[in-house]
Amino acid sequence: MKKVLVIGYVWPEPNSSAAGSHMMSLLRTFRSQGWQVEFATPAQPTDHMFDLSQEHISTQEIRLNCDSFDVYVSDYQPDIVLFDRFMMEEQFARRVEKMCPNAIRILDTEDLQCLRHARHKAVNAGRKMTDADLFSDIAKREIAAIFRSDITLIISSYEMQLLQDKFNLPPQLLLHLPFMVDITNCSNQTLAFSQRQHFMTIGNFRHAPNWDAVVQLRRLWPQIRKRLPDAELHIYGSYPPSKATALHEPKTGFLIKGWADDALTVMEQARVCLAPLRFGAGIKGKLLDAMIMQTPSVTTLIGSEGMHQTEPWPGIVVSELGEFVEAAVQLYSNEQIWTHAQHDATQLLQSRYDRNVHAMALISKIEQIEQTLEQHRLANFTGSMLRHHSMHSTKYMSQWIAAKNSINSV
Repeated sequence: MKKVLVIGYVWPEPNSSAAGSHMMSLLRTFRSQGWQVEFATPAQPTDHMFDLSQEHISTQEIRLNCDSFDVYVSDYQPDIVLFDRFMMEEQFARRVEKMCPNAIRILDTEDLQCLRHARHKAVNAGRKMTDADLFSDIAKREIAAIFRSDITLIISSYEMQLLQDKFNLPPQLLLHLPFMVDITNCSNQTLAFSQRQHFMTIGNFRHAPNWDAVVQLRRLWPQIRKRLPDAELHIYGSYPPSKATALHEPKTGFLIKGWADDALTVMEQARVCLAPLRFGAGIKGKLLDAMIMQTPSVTTLIGSEGMHQTEPWPGIVVSELGEFVEAAVQLYSNEQIWTHAQHDATQLLQSRYDRNVHAMALISKIEQIEQTLEQHRLANFTGSMLRHHSMHSTKYMSQWIAAKNSINSV
């Protein structure tokens, strides 16, 4: 039985974020192979964290910058270690390599944080993103973590291409692994056009792109409401701050609902999902949930990025926010367009998000690397160079000598 160790950035919250749902998909994929899985994290427990014991997954609290991890991982001796985002790879990968050198090291990026931060910076400056934004200190850290890993999971097809074109990542170090949906459990028929009402959106308020989308909706809503005076906008999400609840206005139909016990239920009840995203990365959980519940959506090019290619979008994608109001009103009002979009949702799910297809690809990639691990690592000279840290050892030795000489001269 293989032993898997997943080192999480946070405890999984599948009802709070797409990242939490994606993590649960990975954990369940490993368990479906009959592998022993343990989830370890330095994060504090949360109110909405998933009870992993329900999935027969053991848990362990670990500490940052502490040699106790060396003892722990040496005792556990995993065959596979998955790092949840590059910060966990930075903190723990060298310790894993030292104590368990033959363990396959997998990095799950969730989304490319360097891309999200670069776009956020450009939006704040009121301009398009440049290479200077993209090639930031965050990018240097994130790309280095990818090179140091045996496999890196990339959720977005757009980011797969970006990593190869802009950062010269070898394709053999990457695996495209989008959200994994159990197609067989998706309903073939959800509520019809006439059975639904109102607009909705959902997303963790702590995630900057989600909060910015709420701000944009607050700006756009009066124009939509003027055209559809009986419509309401229901905004769901975990951890709503006071600045969000302050926007709650029942008289105008702009309703901050906060936590949703069942995101799919509230998604199905809505007629249209709105996602006016101006920046971000990865692929968007709210838009995947919309597809699952056959709820047409209106979003931006950023929102739909990496989620489809030649397939029609199940709703409307606008290139400018100035087009958003008209698209929202049209999709909400026109049953024929709405029904066609609902059909497109089912088609897109089946073509790109089938759990069985992607789970098989992940396991196959792991087995391939396992059989050729030594050669795989030899071929990744950049990764071995980045793990060597020879320049840093010289730097810190020089600083130690200088500090010692300074003390001796006193």
